[in-house]
Amino acid sequence: MTIKVLIADDQEMVRAGFRMILDAQQDIEVVADVSNGVDAVNQARALRPDVCLMDIRMPRLDGLEATRQLAGPEVADPVKVVVVTTFDLDEYVSSALSYGASGFLLKDAGPALLVEAVRAAVRGDALVSPQITVRLLQHYQSGRRTSQRRPDVSLTDRELDVVRAVANGLTNTEIGGKLFMSLSTVKTHLASVQGKLGARNRVEVAAWAWRSGLMED
Repeated sequence: MTIKVLIADDQEMVRAGFRMILDAQQDIEVVADVSNGVDAVNQARALRPDVCLMDIRMPRLDGLEATRQLAGPEVADPVKVVVVTTFDLDEYVSSALSYGASGFLLKDAGPALLVEAVRAAVRGDALVSPQITVRLLQHYQSGRRTSQRRPDVSLTDRELDVVRAVANGLTNTEIGGKLFMSLSTVKTHLASVQGKLGARNRVEVAAWAWRSGLMED
């Protein structure tokens, strides 16, 4: 299967660099690159890419609002959006999580991580830049925690183990190695967790873990 990607960034050199990196992969094809949020939404709806790489600070419509329009809770057939930004500001993460983003990547993460982020999004293995995962989700926790320490959600011990691993930024493959599970078992547990939490993706699972205090145990 060829993974179709749309790149949205207001800097031409960034778009060209991402296109060069991704088009060099046998399983990835860049179907369009655009310079603003309005074009990102329109082209994503018209072309239905497998993944949209979305910058945040763009003219006409910022990347957060474009993400909401493409992947938000009200979208019947959402597009997988990976936010790629220079700015690892905490408020961006909070907004993008609620708007349905499937992953977060800093622009200086390097070619290998960019390619892996695209493939991970398609697998449902949303990737967050390792250098920002814990700090941003901890900040998200401290800013959003309610007086209730743990939401009344019944998760098994193994599901809790998987949730903690997800919240620490591990992929399904890494979780399997850490917890001595097969990949299919990890996916089964994660699907069950998402169903119980009403989470649309693993990023929302991670946010729940930090917000609920699970990571402090």
